[in-house]
Amino acid sequence: MNTPAMFALLTCAASLVPGGPPAMHRLGLGRVHGILAIASLPRRSLLPRRSLLLLPLAVPLVAAQPASARNLVREGMSEFAANRVERSIELYDEVIAAQPAMKPYLWQRGLSLYYADRFAEGAEQFAADVAVNPNDTEEQIWHLLCVARQKGSLEAARSSLLTVGVDRRPVMRAVQALFTGRGDEAAVKAFGSGGPGDQFYSELYLGLYHEARGESLIAREYMQRAVAGAYRSSGDPMYDLARVHVARRGWASSASI
Repeated sequence: MNTPAMFALLTCAASLVPGGPPAMHRLGLGRVHGILAIASLPRRSLLPRRSLLLLPLAVPLVAAQPASARNLVREGMSEFAANRVERSIELYDEVIAAQPAMKPYLWQRGLSLYYADRFAEGAEQFAADVAVNPNDTEEQIWHLLCVARQKGSLEAARSSLLTVGVDRRPVMRAVQALFTGRGDEAAVKAFGSGGPGDQFYSELYLGLYHEARGESLIAREYMQRAVAGAYRSSGDPMYDLARVHVARRGWASSASI
């Protein structure tokens, strides 16, 4: 694609994402690829703006994805957001049964598997995602979290670390360095004084990091701050994940989910 066409496509995609270009930056390259695939369709084919964040992120597959599969993915993410995690997995598995080639792109399924304590399957899902999208830092981290649950610690899990590219988001570069043992917690904490997106991702992943280290009281504090922050209106599915996390750990009342 030539440069003017790419610029036009990025502009179109930015207009479709709640929050515009800053939100696209927070979402990262992998998620933007999925949005670009939709943005390249005729205008009459576009889904509502909020639905763009609920699609699998395969550039070659999204455009050809049947409406039934799109609906199942959206329904699966809605079920997950309502803390009906096991039901969300059933829906994602229906997508795979109907269209097996979609499996590597269902990052949503990997998150559901993690919260269903199906860590081996979650690790497999995230590894498959990274194989087709090697620039996805978050999938590397979630794969590490799954393996840590199997091996007993983050340190032990690092021997199975997946190789990914460099995340465009500074906060996620700091998070990646922390989880992979190349950085420290202070670098991630520094983003807690930034904008709502940086603050949220800092607190979310610090919560996950401390939970993986068995430090549940510290993890709880970070997760509750992530849920209570200004990012609640972002429309980012990862905010729903934070809500589900505190609910499943018993860190929040049922009214908050």
